[in-house]
Amino acid sequence: MLYTQQAARDNIRNRDGKRVFYLGKGDQLTAEARDYLTAQRVPILPAEQAKPEAYRLLSGGTLTEKPEHMTHLSGDILVPKTHPRIAFRGAMDTLESEIILCQLACDPETRKSLDEVLGFARRLLRCEVLDEPVPPQTLCGLTAQAIREHSHRPQDYYGQPHFMPKYTDGEAIARLNRCRCAAREAERQAAAAFRDREGNPTREDLLQAMNRLSSMLYILMIRQKRSG
Repeated sequence: MLYTQQAARDNIRNRDGKRVFYLGKGDQLTAEARDYLTAQRVPILPAEQAKPEAYRLLSGGTLTEKPEHMTHLSGDILVPKTHPRIAFRGAMDTLESEIILCQLACDPETRKSLDEVLGFARRLLRCEVLDEPVPPQTLCGLTAQAIREHSHRPQDYYGQPHFMPKYTDGEAIARLNRCRCAAREAERQAAAAFRDREGNPTREDLLQAMNRLSSMLYILMIRQKRSG
């Protein structure tokens, strides 16, 4: 496999709290990908080193082999596949698949916007997996505050009031609505995964970003309804 800069960025892993990149035998990096990893001070390690001699458990125990009912939380830490953070990652996978399906039913302009939404969703998942903060960023040309305002007052910004979708609105809006629902479900899973014993959120940056993601999908519904 030839890793481009974006592919290399997406495949950075967390090992003992540090970012690393595992390069498989026969795999290669483009010059831009190698320069990116060097600039980010991400070491390039042989893929054989990806498997630790022992896996750690949250309980403090260790295992020499990974059981089928467990998966990686980060680095060499294993958790059951029912762990809330794993459930969140599964919900994000579902959201990504819904976005891609939606692109098949949309016009080129909306498809381009969904490309940006898809990239945003993948960056959020990366921030979760690597325990990195979500950086301030715009989505489809809108800041987080603008997304909130546009989604709350679509009549003011698009001349299109809030509406309840129905089949006569067409496939594009139906698909966008499925994406919005999937984003809401992923947001709910994030809220369940990132809270302390008192129920207080521990990743407010991620929760806000997830909220804006679903709101952006609603804005795309509004835009589609207006143009239709």
